[in-house]
Amino acid sequence: MASGVFPQNSDSPSSGSAIEVIQVYKKYGEVEALKGLSFNLQTGERCALLGPNGAGKSTTLKVLVGLLKPDSGEAKVGGFDPNSTEARRIVGYLPEDASPYRTLSVRENLEYVGALRGVSNLGERIDRLLDVLALREYERAKVGRLSRGNSQKLALALAIIHEPNILLLDEPLNYLDIPTQERVIELLNGLRATQLVSTHIMSVAGRLTDRVVIIARGGVIWNGSIAELKHLGKEDEPVESIVARMMVSAG
Repeated sequence: MASGVFPQNSDSPSSGSAIEVIQVYKKYGEVEALKGLSFNLQTGERCALLGPNGAGKSTTLKVLVGLLKPDSGEAKVGGFDPNSTEARRIVGYLPEDASPYRTLSVRENLEYVGALRGVSNLGERIDRLLDVLALREYERAKVGRLSRGNSQKLALALAIIHEPNILLLDEPLNYLDIPTQERVIELLNGLRATQLVSTHIMSVAGRLTDRVVIIARGGVIWNGSIAELKHLGKEDEPVESIVARMMVSAG
């Protein structure tokens, strides 16, 4: 898909920091999920938030989308507070294990969310997404009857229907078969949005992004380009081995 198919929303700054996380702490009871987490993304960057299960990846995305409030520290998207109207207008979010409205059909989900988002040319936008994500044959099917993979594709369509400038994706390739993964990778790589992709799989990071922020135990342990990461290893050492070594060292 060409990048011009989904142009950027004009409300977002054209340059500067698109995502800022500054010394963010977040606890669930006595469990510290984030411990002074800090990183930033410039406008147009595609970055993976990489780490093992329980590292704080999903918590970070929830803070950035305004679903969680930090105990201390600050997060901004497009220069705005995540809970602001301005931020919600320019951000798209795909949560892990997303659940579209099960009693509505695929098309009804898209119509409802698109209307809430104030999307212009909504019918045309929906038709385009149904075709790109191979959901056309299921457009009248209730979500509760969809396979997990088709439900995931719909959730992705709902995240991008308003052509967000900033896209937060939590394990976007979950539940997708290999041909569908390739279709989604092509779609995401064709978007001009700033993208932060949470994943625990290095190969996913390599296909969707060119920079990684590696976190463990709620803090950043490495931040840089994938090319720089590869240079940290021995000759012909798989990048997964390099990342695993970092995570083990971080405890």
